[in-house]
Amino acid sequence: MVLHSHNPSPYNLPMSSTSTAKVSHQGQTNLPSELRHRWGIEKGGEIGIIDLGDAALVIPCGIHTARNELHRVLRERYEIGVAAINDPNLTDQ
Repeated sequence: MVLHSHNPSPYNLPMSSTSTAKVSHQGQTNLPSELRHRWGIEKGGEIGIIDLGDAALVIPCGIHTARNELHRVLRERYEIGVAAINDPNLTDQ
């Protein structure tokens, strides 16, 4: 999900592409404040989490939005991969 604003705000600026969070002994963690502000969930809200095996995809707005975003990314990467194939006999597969 990409949010755009005509009025630059410190909360619309991208955060570092990586961050580290600690998980408590009860399994709780915190989202970085930059994400909470940009996603509009400063006072609480829903996120979707999809277990990818070795990693997790975290998306604002719940599991339905997370699934849609995962499908979008996979479809985009697939189309890029197919476009890179130089054998016309394989691109129809």
